[in-house]
Amino acid sequence: MKVTWEEPGWHDLGWERLAAGVGRRRLPVWDCTVGLVAGAGGALLIDAGSSLAEGATLRLEAQKLAGRRVDFLALTHVHFDHVFGAAAFAGAHVLAAEGTGDEFEKVGREALCADAVRNGLDARTAEEAADTLVVPHEEVGGTLAVALRNGPEVLLVNAGPGHTRGDLVAVVPGDPTVVFCGDLVEESGEPQAGPDAVPSHWPAALDHLLALGGEDALYVPGHGAVVDAAFVRAQRDALATRFGVSRRGVD
Repeated sequence: MKVTWEEPGWHDLGWERLAAGVGRRRLPVWDCTVGLVAGAGGALLIDAGSSLAEGATLRLEAQKLAGRRVDFLALTHVHFDHVFGAAAFAGAHVLAAEGTGDEFEKVGREALCADAVRNGLDARTAEEAADTLVVPHEEVGGTLAVALRNGPEVLLVNAGPGHTRGDLVAVVPGDPTVVFCGDLVEESGEPQAGPDAVPSHWPAALDHLLALGGEDALYVPGHGAVVDAAFVRAQRDALATRFGVSRRGVD
């Protein structure tokens, strides 16, 4: 018997609908984006917010929107504003780019906590999130198709390195196709290149995004408004110039 599912009112909870069963939320303070892909029999959340409290709020909102608990949680990269809420999603299968678990160990909980506090997160809140940091249950080296029962299929792609040593993106084919880019793309400010960035590979990662989404896709940045392929190309070229990476032979 076919399961029917009535799509919720995304705007009522402060979410932006992007396509059938696909939406995103811009979080306060750091303007970080969280995505949700939902269907009658499954739900996948992309990133988890910057604290356990923020993660708990997102969990409740996602459950209202999807009509069920979140089945899968995809973490785009290891920075605190994207992962510190993950422990709020008990029972979800957590996915991330290959090497993320090692990166958590290499960076260390204390370093992640210190980075969060340095960026303005309350110290006790940061410590609580770091102490409960969720290590991914599954890591993606290439492409992984996540089939949501009676819902869209989501492609999780290890598109990095670039912004970090491991950048996972989520592609939701459809009309339009929606690409959740993580911080490989930023709209509300210049892309941030910290000590874990790999600038020499970043433009190529954006070429990979463009190949995945195509010209008519919606590209959802880690921070800021939804953009189009032209914006991604322009940011790719700006990064190549900024980091001295040759674009010869591309386009």
